[in-house]
Amino acid sequence: MPNNVLSIQKVGKRYSQQLIFHDLSLSVDAGEMIAITGPSGTGKTTPLNIIAGLDFPDEGAVYIDNTCVTHLTEQERTKVRKEKIGFVFQFFNLIPTLTVLENCLLPLELNKLDRTIISAEKTLIIEKLSALGLQDKLDSFPEYLSGGEQQRTAIVRALAHKPKLILADEPTGNLDQETATEVAKLLCQEAKDTGCSLVIVTHSDTLAKLADRQMTIAKHQLI
Repeated sequence: MPNNVLSIQKVGKRYSQQLIFHDLSLSVDAGEMIAITGPSGTGKTTPLNIIAGLDFPDEGAVYIDNTCVTHLTEQERTKVRKEKIGFVFQFFNLIPTLTVLENCLLPLELNKLDRTIISAEKTLIIEKLSALGLQDKLDSFPEYLSGGEQQRTAIVRALAHKPKLILADEPTGNLDQETATEVAKLLCQEAKDTGCSLVIVTHSDTLAKLADRQMTIAKHQLI
């Protein structure tokens, strides 16, 4: 798996004896964008939770950057999440008591990077936020931002610590159509520019078509 940022190998999952999926396998190369689609209730978010180590498969294994995360301790999984994964959520999940800039700096703080490194990255983050039209919002709290502004902030935050992999769960699902299209293009372009891999769960055909590959969960399998 030398070029695989993510490898899912024959993963199966049940909840209370209800089969969600079985024999799910997927490899994602460095810089590749994958969209996972499917009807509501098919368990599209479950693979993201398993990849992130927030849930556990009943069978199979998940590798991130050649590390098997399935059997790590909670502390080890947390370390992988902090260092190698960025998250973009439907409801933004910005910290309400932190400003735009503070939210974007949070992944660097959590990774306890050297202050010199954080200072240099802060400059780059401010430049990125300004390029996305948020130059006047750096000291604003999330409640004073529009949905599109919150999601743009969330994307910058997800990329701040230069993760290998971005996991995006319905990242445009809480936005109007025009803003959703803008954010979809932004997310894919930012991932491409930074060279990280991107796995998106989405109902949006617009967003799915921007990916390198589109896959569907149907009949308990990924096809």
